[in-house]
Amino acid sequence: MAGPAKPASLLALDDPRWQAFVHSHPKALIFHRPEWARAVSSSYKWQAFVLAQIGNDGSIDAGIPVIGLRDLRRRERWVSLPFSDLCPPLLSDRTSASGFARALEQARLDAGVVSFEVRGALAGFSHRQHREAVLHTTALTHDADELFARCHPSQVRRNIRRAEREQLHVRELADRSDFVEVFNRLHAQTRRRQGMPVQPHRFFVSLWEHLFADEMRESPARLVLVDAPGRPAIAGALLLAGTRTLTYKYGASDPACWRLRPNHLLFAYALRSACEAGFEWFDWGRSDLEDRGLRDFKSGWAASEADLVHTTLGAQETPTAAGDEQGAAMQTARALLRHSPVFACRAAGELFYRFAA
Repeated sequence: MAGPAKPASLLALDDPRWQAFVHSHPKALIFHRPEWARAVSSSYKWQAFVLAQIGNDGSIDAGIPVIGLRDLRRRERWVSLPFSDLCPPLLSDRTSASGFARALEQARLDAGVVSFEVRGALAGFSHRQHREAVLHTTALTHDADELFARCHPSQVRRNIRRAEREQLHVRELADRSDFVEVFNRLHAQTRRRQGMPVQPHRFFVSLWEHLFADEMRESPARLVLVDAPGRPAIAGALLLAGTRTLTYKYGASDPACWRLRPNHLLFAYALRSACEAGFEWFDWGRSDLEDRGLRDFKSGWAASEADLVHTTLGAQETPTAAGDEQGAAMQTARALLRHSPVFACRAAGELFYRFAA
């Protein structure tokens, strides 16, 4: 039987030890970075902190960012992290994965928190893991042309050539308005078309303030936009940098311009620039299991597909029951939101994401 785990200490997001640990860890994603948790928590006025095991020398051996929020019954729960597809614990070589997982469970119990959802797998808790969706990842190379040679010839390469013939233009963010106004508006229209709740305007303001608008450090965020002749911003994508992985987080496009293939030109630019910047992986984000079209699109970019697994500690109901109930509610909501004005989708997002993020 395993011995008692070293306890997990609660640290502030801006603790310099956590910042140093994240920036040096090869598996750190954007979701582990303090800027992301700060942007998300400040938008919804949630509490954000880090749970970490501290070594004998005072440095961090393992850690995970956490946001505390309340469910509809006003019970406190922890999530690592809302609006984050994948955020497993970061471990050093001298740390036991199962030991840190036990420390997280004990921290939850000590704090009297009803549940702790980790967006990733936890060693020793396979009975509490549930398959959420799938995740696509493209292994990058230093030679972008070699990467594109591995992409699907008709679904990807031919459509890139089509977009180039249409004289589309790819550019990166120019100013605050490009993100907070232009991309936000395009994103809201896309979410409405998909029947999904829309984040409030202040969410994009918070992302801008914490991810972009700091001249004292290199920004982890990039906004890529595609313009057509006479029609600016027909497609866009928010790309977020981890240590070795560039993550595609939010995308949006104008369906009236899909025939021009702007998304293909956008992702061709994103992948090429990621290769040139020395990233090793391009993370395409989650796809729902039933969304076969999106899964095929991402797979066409030489991406491998893997199950996206989340772990829930201390849930009162089984993950399957909770997932079935939430899934049925979401299907009903999506049907309504597709026929609602954008402001109604934002109102739905204001309520839904505060409790179910």
